[in-house]
Amino acid sequence: MSSDSAAANPFAETLPALDWVWEWSRRYVEALPNHRAGTDVTAPEMTALFDEPLPEDGCSPENAVRAWLDRAERGITGSSGPRNFGFVIGGTTPASLAADWLASAIDQNSGLWVAGPCTSHTDEAVLRWLKELFLLPSSWAGTLTSGATMSNLVGLAAGRQWASWQLGFDAAADGLGGHPPIPVLSSTEIHASAVKSLSTLGFGRNAIRKLPAIDGVLDLAALQDALSSIDGPVIVVANAGEVNTGAFDDLHGIADLVADHPGGGWIHVDGAFGLYANLSPRTAHLLAGIERVDSAGCDAHKWLNVPYDSGFAFVRDESLLLETFSTRGAYLEPIGEIGKDLDGYGPVFSTRFRGLPMWCALKAYGRAGYRAMVERCLDNAAAFGSWLDQTHGVELLAPVRLNMVCWRFTPDGLDDAATDQFNRDAVAAIQRDGRVFLTPTRWQGKQAIRCAFDNWATSAADVEVLQQVVRQQGRLGAL
Repeated sequence: MSSDSAAANPFAETLPALDWVWEWSRRYVEALPNHRAGTDVTAPEMTALFDEPLPEDGCSPENAVRAWLDRAERGITGSSGPRNFGFVIGGTTPASLAADWLASAIDQNSGLWVAGPCTSHTDEAVLRWLKELFLLPSSWAGTLTSGATMSNLVGLAAGRQWASWQLGFDAAADGLGGHPPIPVLSSTEIHASAVKSLSTLGFGRNAIRKLPAIDGVLDLAALQDALSSIDGPVIVVANAGEVNTGAFDDLHGIADLVADHPGGGWIHVDGAFGLYANLSPRTAHLLAGIERVDSAGCDAHKWLNVPYDSGFAFVRDESLLLETFSTRGAYLEPIGEIGKDLDGYGPVFSTRFRGLPMWCALKAYGRAGYRAMVERCLDNAAAFGSWLDQTHGVELLAPVRLNMVCWRFTPDGLDDAATDQFNRDAVAAIQRDGRVFLTPTRWQGKQAIRCAFDNWATSAADVEVLQQVVRQQGRLGAL
């Protein structure tokens, strides 16, 4: 490109790069149903591919993208494809993928209304639609986030603010130091993201009082005993969809106990994928009582099937979000009449336009489309769980309540330690094989495997491939 044309339009170099990326991405998406779900590349191999000094001279944008793909392509998994059953990753629906490209092209900052008026109105519409989709109270306030970790942080920060007011101080203004501690109760199955959030907020990981869980469900008798030993306000973290088995805490039971607690309580629900249970009449009972809690966090890049990173949080009392997160600077003062700035509802000022992929996905599929998507995933999980239950050499470790299937190989003639090692080796082998992707876990002291069914494109045929891989791996491993 000549210097004259570059001066005339400094963005002209963008077009060849976009054309090349479009063509590569088109081929990738077209092949995604049969793309390797896992990869056999090693960490040293990837390190070697990227082991180079900073270039002294640059290159064209197109060549830069080509250079990255030359190095990285072996390390690209089929994480958004229909045979990825690990980590509860989800996929990317066509509408949300196209919208995400558009979000990058227009590059709007969603934090301030004046920086992109289209963003705050889109985000507010998304939050309203999500409350309708999940049957949540319309009066709740919300914010879009990067995922469940930040969503849990938002809800727990609001809970911290509420509890500090009950104790006579302002946590957002004064911090926690020198003030009475705020007790936090949860079960032994509290998710790592909630623990990380509590640590970040100054509670401390070791301050969480973890109560027994029966088959993944918080023991209400233990919660009642714990509440009776606390005089002041308390924060309770409940699970709507425990990460290994999909178990749900009894939200009505928790709300009843907290309502009777003289010091009051804040109930936060970690519903990273569990909130989606309300989309189907078959599973809505699992969320009974959700309207009685004080905050809830959820992922959008899981079962909503929009690109990473995306999530949302809802809080009963809007004033708590604003007291916790609002702050201003001289350079941020508005001039004239403007719409709502959304930066005061969460922990960051500048945010990617996450609302656009979510809006387009919800517009494209609507309530009926998402109900069908969730129920197809429920069917897939149930079918795989039923197959495991009827197959020799594998063991279903927990009932299939939602979209999580927790299981393990049980080869004949092995003791507990050898069986655990067999399962670790089997997961590694399946990941290298690449036809499907699975991830390990531990459940009730046993080395286990969990499969998540939350990709919009996963079909019964993909479940059959999963069964084939499991059957072959179990047979080969026993030889």
